[in-house]
Amino acid sequence: MKHLFPLEIPTNILRFRKLLNADGRRAFAVAALFAGICQSANSATLCVNPGGTSGCYSMIGAAVMKAHADFILDGTIDTINVAPGIYMEDVIIQTPLSLVGAGRGQSIINAVGLSNGIYINGFTIPGLSRVVVTGFTIENANFEGILVTNASFVTISDNEVINNDRSLNISTLKCPGQPAFETNEDFDCGEGIHLIGVDHSAVVNNTSEKNSGGILLSDETGATHHNLIIGNLLRDNPFDCGITLASHSPAPPPYSTLTSPPGIYSNTIAKNESVHNGLQVPGAGAGVGLFAPGPGNKVYANVVINNELKDNGLPGVAFHNHASFPPPAPPVNLNDNVVVCNRISGNGADTDDAATPGPTGINVFGLASITGTLITGNLIEDEAVDIATNTPAQVNVHLNDLLGEKIGVDNLNTAGTVDATENWWGSPGGPGVEEATSVSGPGVFFTPWLRHPIPKVSTPEDGEKGNQGDGGQNNAER
Repeated sequence: MKHLFPLEIPTNILRFRKLLNADGRRAFAVAALFAGICQSANSATLCVNPGGTSGCYSMIGAAVMKAHADFILDGTIDTINVAPGIYMEDVIIQTPLSLVGAGRGQSIINAVGLSNGIYINGFTIPGLSRVVVTGFTIENANFEGILVTNASFVTISDNEVINNDRSLNISTLKCPGQPAFETNEDFDCGEGIHLIGVDHSAVVNNTSEKNSGGILLSDETGATHHNLIIGNLLRDNPFDCGITLASHSPAPPPYSTLTSPPGIYSNTIAKNESVHNGLQVPGAGAGVGLFAPGPGNKVYANVVINNELKDNGLPGVAFHNHASFPPPAPPVNLNDNVVVCNRISGNGADTDDAATPGPTGINVFGLASITGTLITGNLIEDEAVDIATNTPAQVNVHLNDLLGEKIGVDNLNTAGTVDATENWWGSPGGPGVEEATSVSGPGVFFTPWLRHPIPKVSTPEDGEKGNQGDGGQNNAER
């Protein structure tokens, strides 16, 4: 399945897209750099096959230990090629290397009864960087299929991560035996792929399915920032989101000396497909979740762009903050996040204190003021509420196609406002007319609106140029 799928982009935001594409090109260049820097002037190639023949190791862990020794000795960064076969291991990586499998369904790490399939452990030797893991199926671990802690410039690409988080007891919301540095993962065992205290890294073109959740970014041991999560398929993960950015309580010593969460910021979530997650338990999971639950938690300045988010148990994109207290309590920071150019449809309602009136495309919920939120260029269909807001701040909503056929924007907080100018509501007459979606709640400013659907153009991936829309100029109705 091709995960870097093309999506149609509104021409009204091409200027914004041009800027984002420039950033995207830089991000891709950085991702390529991540892979390239794992080759050093001193390098060796090791091999693994199930029989340990032809001078190869029979266990991946043994080859990793040899690569570890090479790096400690003289800085050599080894490449380990793993032949097709089933390897019953928990592979722990503590030094730079490239671990290259023969492909999904070929090189299989079956971690049944073990903690993880692959653990990139930056605790032992601080400053761990330049690790590549590619070309594996990783299955049946008690906790995460792939766990990365306190590392930089890591690339995880083209893996299948399936049927992990096996220790999860969903009836008690406990994950027995999980490490002490994972402070808030009782209800999901860490999901399929988990980054903690990770920066300048890339998670690219992986499939994460039938785990508790798909991909988790958290901050128990350090800030998680400037990462690229792109082109992944997150599917049928029953107990959590497809992609989660969640600020958690700091880990205890010796894992951390933090006194407050350092935050999750400046990450890009792009061109992923998040489908049918969080459905087994009511309110379990969104397509993409950004969660700063209480005082001191920080999830800010992230970009969610060009994703396909559909048929998830919670809204396609969910912002959650559940508690806020005045000083001297530390502030919540769920600010300055951007949700742009996503296709969102068929998702569920939000629940509990973040409840929405029905199935919802995007929900911005916070007892604290969530400021600087920009929701633009999204196509939202098959939802009872396209965009719901419930925070004592202004939310900015522009240039979206709001086509859920019921409520386009619903403000559920009397202390908050929504600048919802220049959206297409489904009718030239604006919201609430003919077949258009409507406005609900106080403080929603919707004039001027767009009088035509936002024309579409092909992305470069389509190999085509030109306008696929109606070709009409989109003059705002005043």
